[in-house]
Amino acid sequence: MSLPPSRLPQPLHEIWRGVHHTLQHDTVGGALLLTATVLALILANSPAAAFYESVRDARFGPEALHLDLSVGQWAADGLLAIFFFVVGLELKEEFVVGKLRNPRTAILPITAAVGGVAVPALIYTLVTLQSGEGALRGWAIPAATDIAFAVAVLAVVGRNLPPALRTFLLTLAVVDDLLAISIIAIFYTDDLQWVPLALALVPIGVFALAVRRGIRSFWILFPLGVITWGLVHASGIHATVAGVVLGFMVPVVATTRARVKVGADAEGAPIYEGFAAHFADRWNSVSTAVAVPVFAFFSAGVAIGGLAGLGESFRDPIALGIIGGLVIGKVVGITGTTFLVTRLPGLALDPALKWIDMVGMAFIAGVGFTVSLLVGELSFGAGSESDGHVKVGVLAGSLIAATIGATILSVRNRSYRRLA
Repeated sequence: MSLPPSRLPQPLHEIWRGVHHTLQHDTVGGALLLTATVLALILANSPAAAFYESVRDARFGPEALHLDLSVGQWAADGLLAIFFFVVGLELKEEFVVGKLRNPRTAILPITAAVGGVAVPALIYTLVTLQSGEGALRGWAIPAATDIAFAVAVLAVVGRNLPPALRTFLLTLAVVDDLLAISIIAIFYTDDLQWVPLALALVPIGVFALAVRRGIRSFWILFPLGVITWGLVHASGIHATVAGVVLGFMVPVVATTRARVKVGADAEGAPIYEGFAAHFADRWNSVSTAVAVPVFAFFSAGVAIGGLAGLGESFRDPIALGIIGGLVIGKVVGITGTTFLVTRLPGLALDPALKWIDMVGMAFIAGVGFTVSLLVGELSFGAGSESDGHVKVGVLAGSLIAATIGATILSVRNRSYRRLA
């Protein structure tokens, strides 16, 4: 789905290319996300809190189509669909031509991701078990890894770390995203409407046919995506799942029809890439610069209520379960599962990696943020008291996990630098 900037006048096109190139850096996405989060927290706990809440809660959209949503809901249901579309593209690339194509190569990060989802969910469940059935709805909140934040932290503190560590983290995060998407689709759909869901298959099929025939016009594919999104939203399944499904429809391998020229080899023969890589490259910038930061801005703005309010949040088993899941559960789940699997014949950790590197990486994987906040809203409802405690738990747990992981890996980074 090519974006219109390719048709801009030359000066504007050069500016777009510069911005687009900047947004490809790992640290930029994390910085934008952090800035949006901090700004939201400041506004929500300042005299401007009423204005912030009025903007977040303002509603617009056609009520007849069940799309009379608040600004915050549009950010969570609409803009995050772009983020999940990119996730779907990257997942399909990994399954078709990437690290997940070879089960033997991918088995360690895949099982680590499963452990990194299961153990945090178990810890949350144990902590909230005596708090009533309502609290247990949030069992999946600490299961997610925010790939943008995690990779950004690793990029800042680990310039000299073995490349295999980043590869392991990326593969783990990709599988984690797939598990999180499955959880949202299966466990957070309360009232499934079969008619809109069946109708959604029509634009999905047309979209799939169009991209396979080499059509990449924004003005054709984008409306099909919006129609799919609207029908999935009406079906009761969280609308972001529509983004993943559309991403999986895009062909990965360049064919005579579905391909984009990206250069030429030494002999002058053209080099092509498939539509999945092309679309991911184009839409990743929109996801990084707009979709995820805007969602964070309207989702992370929780009124803490000073030290008393913060203390009340930390006394809630929901917040404690989230913090325990992100900080302890991720590390135990990822490193413990990896250790057990490497006891099997023929499976071993990359020779370039040490177990202390894996521990540091596992702590960084405890940065839940984007998907954790989304699951929190689905669990308890946006704006509820429990949702406020969820946000405090997610922010605190992510900050603690990121700090510990960054400290461990920065020490390891200095060791690798001395060896180099």
